[in-house]
Amino acid sequence: MATLSINSIRKSFGAVEVLNNIDIQLEDGGFLVLLGPSGCGKSTLLSIIAGLETSSGGDIVIGDRNVNDVHPKDRNIAMVFQSYALYPTMSVRRNIGFGLEMRKVDAREREAAVDRAADLLQIGHLLDRKPGQLSGGQRQRVAMGRAIVRNPELFLFDEPLSNLDAKLRVEMRTEIKRLHDRLGTTTVYVTHDQVEALTLGTQVAVMKAGVIQQLADPETIYTKPANMFVAGFIGSPTMNFLRGTLEAGAGGLQLRHAGGTLAMPGLEQDASTHLGREVVAGIRPESLHGGEAAAALTGIVDVVEPTGPDTMVVVKVGEQLLTARLGPKHRPRPGETLRLGVDAASINLFDPETENRI
Repeated sequence: MATLSINSIRKSFGAVEVLNNIDIQLEDGGFLVLLGPSGCGKSTLLSIIAGLETSSGGDIVIGDRNVNDVHPKDRNIAMVFQSYALYPTMSVRRNIGFGLEMRKVDAREREAAVDRAADLLQIGHLLDRKPGQLSGGQRQRVAMGRAIVRNPELFLFDEPLSNLDAKLRVEMRTEIKRLHDRLGTTTVYVTHDQVEALTLGTQVAVMKAGVIQQLADPETIYTKPANMFVAGFIGSPTMNFLRGTLEAGAGGLQLRHAGGTLAMPGLEQDASTHLGREVVAGIRPESLHGGEAAAALTGIVDVVEPTGPDTMVVVKVGEQLLTARLGPKHRPRPGETLRLGVDAASINLFDPETENRI
């Protein structure tokens, strides 16, 4: 295991800058998730860490070793790809152990390492099969086994679950988390799926256009997003944004918006410097509920979406649409007036010009 230091990494393709001064420090045994939309630079950064791509500036340090000029095979890393990259004519056993075979590891030691990895991933009964006889989830376990047997200092995952269906994604996500808990190997994981990021990472780096928008633990990313991009990218359904003017009320700050006034007693942010100015209130769907509260919004029901454990209700407040996550027994009808209680303490306020959290 080792620490990972990403220091002022830049990358340009001609005049196009795809990474702009990336700085990340990952502790020994940490799990870093690089999260963002397609084209944000997360896979390019992973390739630079792996040595498959050269940077335009900056340093990659694994442990106490600067690896800028170190060949990928000598960086003591292991990668798991989206496409599995298994040899179709080889058995599962040989696929897992092939890297050790190429390094001239003794056959007995190699077999023992393969058996340990297979036992850890619960694929011991598949060792004599070929990849074509396996399901997608089983193939991904084989790919992970091939990485495990190398006993690397650093695991790199490049969107490993993208090819799996929804049920298998959940199962493999749990498998990866269990694997990290047991092995404790420092890990960098690339994904565009915010659920994967929040459930797996000890640190999450949210990226946009080659720039880290926020680097923090999952709880901070979710509850205190640094800006409106992070707030809108994290969460499903996404965070609601309600525009209005910030005022001082009898019970504390309040937001005067097109549909009325929202009291915000217990608001955790100090936004007094923005009094009399336009702000954007970020409200998670689960912070809107059907009960009475000191803070409330009233609107017209637009769409009702039962999902089983929840009922998603889109409400028109003034000219703005907000989504509320209500309990399964709440079934308002489109067109009716609905009053929603608001958990005011969980509201995030943003500056509409900079889009940064106030």
